[in-house]
Amino acid sequence: MKLRTKFAAVSSVFAAFIMTCTGCSTRTVGKMGELPIENAPVAEPSVTTEAPTAEPTTEPVPEDKRVHVIAAGDNLIHYSVFKNAERLAGPGENYNFKPLYEPVKYLIEGADLAILNQETIISQSNPIRGADGGALLFNSPPEVADAVIDLGFDVFTMANNHLLDFGASATIESINFWNDKAAVHDLTVLGAYLNEEDSNNIRVREVNGVKVAFLSYAEHLNGFEIPYDSPLRVVMNHETDVIERQIKEANEIADAVIVAAHWGVEDTTLVSEDRIALANQMVNWGADVILGAHTHTAETMEWIEREDGTKGFVFYSMGNFICCQTDNFNLVGEMPDFDIVVDGSTGEVRLENVGVIPNIIHYEVGDYANLAVYPYSKYTPEMAAAHGIAYAIPAGTYNYFSYDVLNEIIANAIPEEFRKLDK
Repeated sequence: MKLRTKFAAVSSVFAAFIMTCTGCSTRTVGKMGELPIENAPVAEPSVTTEAPTAEPTTEPVPEDKRVHVIAAGDNLIHYSVFKNAERLAGPGENYNFKPLYEPVKYLIEGADLAILNQETIISQSNPIRGADGGALLFNSPPEVADAVIDLGFDVFTMANNHLLDFGASATIESINFWNDKAAVHDLTVLGAYLNEEDSNNIRVREVNGVKVAFLSYAEHLNGFEIPYDSPLRVVMNHETDVIERQIKEANEIADAVIVAAHWGVEDTTLVSEDRIALANQMVNWGADVILGAHTHTAETMEWIEREDGTKGFVFYSMGNFICCQTDNFNLVGEMPDFDIVVDGSTGEVRLENVGVIPNIIHYEVGDYANLAVYPYSKYTPEMAAAHGIAYAIPAGTYNYFSYDVLNEIIANAIPEEFRKLDK
């Protein structure tokens, strides 16, 4: 507004000057070649035109990488387990274990990554045993492997107390058997190793762009020892210096680290202080998930926070996947079910949807007929009432079963926030 007022005053003076000059006899002109003043063009005010601002470009945020994982506890092939498979075998077959696992197959094959604790060796040069005759010695038919591979498992952990049930040579035979299966079916097998170098070869699988490392340790070997002149190697829980080194190395070469820990006291649900301490050490060294086994019972689970604020998770015991034991607490297991997520923006690893699907081992009458493993969602009160545990020989101490007993075992072992009862 001030500029406009100033311009108006100047214009009035200039107009008066022109009127005075027009009364003279001589016209006033400009310099040669210039127009008369009254005809001079008025300069237009300059307008500054700004260049158009470019729209900012944003890079698309990379998607998270996700791996859905499911695991299972002790694949414990008792005498009556392989006898069921023998009855199910068709012409030309020795054993057919596949129907025993059929009710949970949709869960296993639906996972991106499925892990099983293979509790028994497979040594074809030794007799098949399943703790029959009172001796706790196990050696399983090779058809067991065919069944669990067909089921959808692709990682098998073998560090357990039954590794030396038939001696070092049988263990070597079993390792070679599983290594041959691994080569054909793209499996990952770990926990029992042909030599020291093999034990330090950390197994890694890449799934959906996520690298997952696996480690496996045992608490004891049922009193047996690896012969001094044998190259066999099993890393024991007390070798914490080796465990620390391996977990840290695994953490360097993979996005996530899963540890299979064979530990605890059989037939109890008490989580001992030494296991809690070791689990905390493992998580702080870099383990993301600990899959506990050995007690043959379902046990609790929890988050463990690291010093930097991140977390790992421990399943203290998954219990049995399949067996023919005769105490009710041995017949309910856990199938850990969770997602490993690698953040697309930060690369940070986290666990989501963590929980367990209870699995129930069912058989009927006194000879363990109709044996199979069921998820909780497919197990009914009528099936529980028909369970054959009350008639099984040899009888257990807690040889009764019902739907209420089942739910009580689950309530005592699995915190409510981790129960996945509808899968």
